[in-house]
Amino acid sequence: MPTNLFDLTGRVAVVTGGNKGLGKAMARGFAEAGADIVIASRHEAELKDSLDSILAGTGRRGAYCVADVSVREDIKKLARFALDKMGKVDILVNNAGMNAPQAIDAITDETWDRVLEVNLTSVMALTRELVPQMKERRWGRVVHISSIMAQVSKEKRNVYSATKAALIGMAKASALDLGPFGVTVNCIAPGPFLTDMPMSVLSDPEKQAFADRTALGRWAQPHELVGPALMLCSEAGSYVTGQVLFVDGGYLAR
Repeated sequence: MPTNLFDLTGRVAVVTGGNKGLGKAMARGFAEAGADIVIASRHEAELKDSLDSILAGTGRRGAYCVADVSVREDIKKLARFALDKMGKVDILVNNAGMNAPQAIDAITDETWDRVLEVNLTSVMALTRELVPQMKERRWGRVVHISSIMAQVSKEKRNVYSATKAALIGMAKASALDLGPFGVTVNCIAPGPFLTDMPMSVLSDPEKQAFADRTALGRWAQPHELVGPALMLCSEAGSYVTGQVLFVDGGYLAR
């Protein structure tokens, strides 16, 4: 029984930003649990290589779609592609995101608009495209990847924290919209994970400070997000909705 709770055989999962980091790790975990996979990002070469490694040895079907989630037509294209290719989508993980650190009095309109479009508006738009067919089948799982920066923050994270906090509010409202149809909506809020985004914007002292604040005294590896994602996207999470799961190594406990 416990093993069956996490079985995704017969399910189809779409993961944005699935070409690397957390998205790739979650997609691999879903494939290992039996799901067919669609990944998307802007980078075709990375998508092809990543899909091969995600599916390797699993016997599952998979496809990739080149899409810029900041472009509304690309989001519609991604949704159509996934449904045409796989016939349905059971699981949506809105993982694509970006960070462009700027102090409050230095934020440009261009930065504000782009980060909101990528981190927040795209999540609404893709969820809007894919939940109708989940409602029809009365089963679905939607997970937005938020961040501990939704609850705490640091200098120059105005836009990033605003978008990640907004995802939590949207998930709670969507959970109420979709609950009567058997569709759950939740957020995962990762702490310090070793991915390209934080590594590219943090100094070495800042990286060490993040590790030191966690209860475990270290950064997480991307595969450590697979278990929480699998729980929320399987039968194991059937009565969990409108929630935020902080996966932060105890960062917020300090």
